[in-house]
Amino acid sequence: MLRVFSELGVVFLLFWVGLETKLSEMRAVGRIALTVGSAGVVLPFLAGIGTGLALGESSETSVFLGAALAATSAGITSATFLDLGIARSRAARTVLGAAVVDDILALILLSVAVGMAADGGVDAGKIALALAIAVAFVAFVALGGTRLLQSRPRLLHAPRFAESPLLPAVILCLGLAAFSAQIGLAALIGAFLAGMIVAETKDQSSIEEEVRPLYAFFPPFFFAFIGIELSLDSLFSVHALLVLAAVTVLAALTKLVPAYLASRELGREEAAIVGVGMIPRGEVGIVVASIGAAEGVVDAELFGVVVAMSILTTLIAPFALRRLSRGVSSFSA
Repeated sequence: MLRVFSELGVVFLLFWVGLETKLSEMRAVGRIALTVGSAGVVLPFLAGIGTGLALGESSETSVFLGAALAATSAGITSATFLDLGIARSRAARTVLGAAVVDDILALILLSVAVGMAADGGVDAGKIALALAIAVAFVAFVALGGTRLLQSRPRLLHAPRFAESPLLPAVILCLGLAAFSAQIGLAALIGAFLAGMIVAETKDQSSIEEEVRPLYAFFPPFFFAFIGIELSLDSLFSVHALLVLAAVTVLAALTKLVPAYLASRELGREEAAIVGVGMIPRGEVGIVVASIGAAEGVVDAELFGVVVAMSILTTLIAPFALRRLSRGVSSFSA
């Protein structure tokens, strides 16, 4: 029962992340965010694969490690910027836009990793097919769905069997999640895209407030299940601690350096904020680790390492951002 609730929890977690992401706002952040987001996926993904292979892991496990390093937690960064009062700065908008790009690309890579795990090996043709299906599915649903809801924002109110848009929104979330899993992708992609589609109606309805109880109730089961699955004994060895230190440093540097270089035109201070703001892996890294463990390609030690890395990068970034943000105006254009 806990496993079922945890699976629903991660679906509604990604649905909520999508609900906080409007495609129109992604377009507004512009070229820098796209460059930062793309650079912040390619380098960590390749570094994760290289690290996994260097540790003697299989190609499937190495791809899961790369996907875990490629993610950025949009939720963690947005909460931090709001707390610091700089959510409207250029740096904050760049980070949030880039984090959304990261999440989409990381989820596509996760789908490729799931396909590799299911096939039991590396097949260039199958990987290319899985990547093409993932990109086509994301493009079709994201662009088509958001445009439909933009032109007809009251569409979720139309079904006569529902007194509010909540039930149609949940049906869309679970339906796209199931369809995504059925065509060989991660169910999380469908849930995330459903959230992005529903996000286009937020200005016309109270959908966010109606979904909030589901977000408050289900995701904690996912994190509780992760805690149950995580064996601390797997981290109490010299080898595991050395791997954790190496992976955490790698996770920080492969986000910080490319993001800083890609955003230098904002100035040194804001570029530093962008670089640090991209570091947290948060819930997305934990989701990737849990799926890898469920697929049987991530062992207990590596699972513990990825979860601990996600926690450490999440804890480190807010303290660094607090120091860096003191000279940044919240209204910098």
